[in-house]
Amino acid sequence: MKKLLLVALLIITSTFVYAQEETDSIQDGWRTSGTITLLINQTAFSNWQAGGDNNFAGNLNVNYDFNYTKGIWTLDNKLLASYGLTINDDDGARKTDDRLELNSILGRKMKKEYWNFSFFMNFKTQFTDGYDYEDDYLDQNPGADSENFPTSGFFKPAYWSFGPGFLWKKSDNLYVNLSPATAKFTFITSEIFSYNDDDPNNVTYDSSNDVETFGVNPGDKSLFEFGLNIRGYYKFDIMKNVSMENLISLYSNYIDKPQNIDIDYTMNLVMKINDVLSTNLTFQTIYDDNAYSGFQVREVFGLGVNLNF
Repeated sequence: MKKLLLVALLIITSTFVYAQEETDSIQDGWRTSGTITLLINQTAFSNWQAGGDNNFAGNLNVNYDFNYTKGIWTLDNKLLASYGLTINDDDGARKTDDRLELNSILGRKMKKEYWNFSFFMNFKTQFTDGYDYEDDYLDQNPGADSENFPTSGFFKPAYWSFGPGFLWKKSDNLYVNLSPATAKFTFITSEIFSYNDDDPNNVTYDSSNDVETFGVNPGDKSLFEFGLNIRGYYKFDIMKNVSMENLISLYSNYIDKPQNIDIDYTMNLVMKINDVLSTNLTFQTIYDDNAYSGFQVREVFGLGVNLNF
């Protein structure tokens, strides 16, 4: 865990060092910007002796900022939403991406340059049910349908965090928020199925029985945590027509195992071809031992058709 914390601190430190010359004047009023991107990938075979399945994959992404400044007050909002499907002859349609997240930070300027008193809020969940297509239950029961047993879904779970703190903001493209008194709630609104490793045929477990799900105790529908939250954002141009957006969140729960720091890092790399087309790479990694005792990794790469607004 110390190594994980060191990696996170190195990311934040390198961001500050690289961005020392970055500065934007922030004008009063609303500033809005965003992109809707459709990433597509398709493969087709006809009499192809080496084998292969016809498939089509698509990902729809929304990245929208709506920020406001009035005198000593600032309000930064970012909406992130994505949904992806892949379709092939053998497996039909399966979800490949699913994310809904809203970030807000209210800041009031201090006398020290770039520093603000702040209050932040973060909410995240997903749109539709998710399934475990590779569990032992399916291997031992060929006729079973995993889609009868959702392992996640809308508000299954949902995370809501908020708290007061301090915001260091150099521009809309570079800021870090420190909240030492963060309340965090994890919600599970309906049953989620999980499997008994000792009995792969048993799929009756859910959040109301005897399995801890996303940290929520058996029989409960929510989990409360209280701790330290650090959130950072940095967007910059690597070169002409190539931009990188970085988002990182660190959380330590004072109540239980504060040394186990949750990490959520997302990198969006956009290589612009023209005003409509781009090549996009999204990389996300999460460490949250309430959900999984290791790193979760998500990567999406493809040709993007963009609508800017």
